[in-house]
Amino acid sequence: MENQTLEGDTLLLEGLKVTRQSSIPAFILLLLIYFFIMVSNISLVVLISTEHSLQQPMYLLFFNMSINDAFGASAIIPPLLRDIFTPISERYVGYIHCAFQAFCAHLYGSASHTVLMIMAFDRYVAICNPLRYAAIMTHRMVLGLSVWAWTISFLMVVILIGLSVRLSRCRTVILNPFCDNATLFKLSCESVLINNIYGLGYTVVLLGSSIGSVTLTYLRIAMVCLRSKNKTLNRKALQTCATHLAVYVIMFVSGFIIIVLHRYPHLSDHRKLASILFHVVPPAMNTVIYGLQIKAVRQKIFIMFTRNTTTRGK
Repeated sequence: MENQTLEGDTLLLEGLKVTRQSSIPAFILLLLIYFFIMVSNISLVVLISTEHSLQQPMYLLFFNMSINDAFGASAIIPPLLRDIFTPISERYVGYIHCAFQAFCAHLYGSASHTVLMIMAFDRYVAICNPLRYAAIMTHRMVLGLSVWAWTISFLMVVILIGLSVRLSRCRTVILNPFCDNATLFKLSCESVLINNIYGLGYTVVLLGSSIGSVTLTYLRIAMVCLRSKNKTLNRKALQTCATHLAVYVIMFVSGFIIIVLHRYPHLSDHRKLASILFHVVPPAMNTVIYGLQIKAVRQKIFIMFTRNTTTRGK
């Protein structure tokens, strides 16, 4: 692959590396996972949109997360499915399409952090200042925070990808299952010092603000719960916080593994697999966690399911 030359804006993408014997099982497994991600996340979006009782700040933030999960999975999984049955030497991709996929992949990762930061703030207000929760977390506030989360992520990623797109290219091979920022600027023979500096700053700011805000928020919540003798309050806090923390930990660990594996070139195949899992595991697990742990959502899903079953029986 590395010695092959292509003309114009056509690149050669490594894609998902599978043997001929495992191609069909890999395709079926990945297709089922993608189907589950889309159905579960879209169902949660529809449920929150149509059920008036769920149009509260916490559930509207779940709405944002489900949109982002469906978006992130759709940017990566369908091209992977296509590449499974395409010979490696014929996995061509246009440069513009590659840059757009990289943009979508990084926007998904950034929005995951910013939305979860807002969710942590929502839990902080609900538990530490419950009497003012309705006054603070209004629909206008939630809308403003959601717009902020997506806008900040969008601008940061536009700059990130823009710095790579500006470079001239002397290579045509993407040694990765899908296009991302690192594979874009590695196509160039120019100096990528600016890209590395901004990329490092982008990572530090995003992860630092995410980890810092979530840590401080939950330390404050823990202090309030320890001082409180209200068992009902503590149980409710534990339930809602455990859900948010589970989602955050899954997302953070999936992304952190990729960053660590970048330091070990001989584990490149493991890093490539981890990069795929980052777009598969969190989107698949988030709606399961929401559905099982959030009582209101679980009840609405059960009512909707039994209602449909009764209607079909008639």
